Amino acid sequence: MPDNGTVDLAVEEHVGIITLKYEERLNALSQGIRDGLWRTFRDAEADPEVEVIVVTGAGDKSFCAGADLKEMTETGMAVPDVRAYMPQLGRNIRCDKPVIAAVNGYALGGGLLLAQMCDILIAAENAEFGMPEARWGRGAPWSVPLMWKIPKNVWAELAMMGKRIDAQRAYEIGLANVVVPRGEALSTALEWAAEIRKGAPLTLRATKRMLDTSTGQVTYPAWQVSDALFEEIVYQSTDALEGPRSYAEGRPAVWARG
Repeated sequence: MPDNGTVDLAVEEHVGIITLKYEERLNALSQGIRDGLWRTFRDAEADPEVEVIVVTGAGDKSFCAGADLKEMTETGMAVPDVRAYMPQLGRNIRCDKPVIAAVNGYALGGGLLLAQMCDILIAAENAEFGMPEARWGRGAPWSVPLMWKIPKNVWAELAMMGKRIDAQRAYEIGLANVVVPRGEALSTALEWAAEIRKGAPLTLRATKRMLDTSTGQVTYPAWQVSDALFEEIVYQSTDALEGPRSYAEGRPAVWARG
């Protein structure tokens, strides 16, 4: 199989740095990237030397541009199992360690998923966040946790219109913890990780579980309902194939309109 991206895990000063490496496709969620995320999150969680995890993307253009629509077209993937498609912390994979997203450039679709599931989000000034699923006949049931992070009307703006927001607006609505100069997201994330490590390990572990449990009591049922909605209405439709196909062919999509 040709190279379709890798994910590396490096451990520095008790911080596990997970890096998506597929710059030619803006670190999109290819099979190689998804497999690598499963592996590195499990390895980082199991490694006693790792006390905090930082997630970032190679280069400064993109953190993760979301689903690899070209790969979807090439492989005929129409209906991914959204619960197994990629790791979602606190849902289909356990992680009791603090996780920081160092977002450089695009965080779109599944890239926004990857950023939103982290406990803390550091945004470079060139970061852009968006959910283009509606434009490509996909769905974003994974976005349910945004109910805890941003106002509902902004969530609707992203989900229904496919609009993007920049780093500053992400900070203003509470999605990002801080905005830093371009190229400094990772270094800032490592500084924050060092500050987190000053806390008592058992307290940090309990705090992480408290945060996940508190939000999960409402999030889990909402996820189940959202998954069912998109599986019934969207993923079984011809639009599910038309979206990625139109993207790959560089033309406007022609929707079934019901």
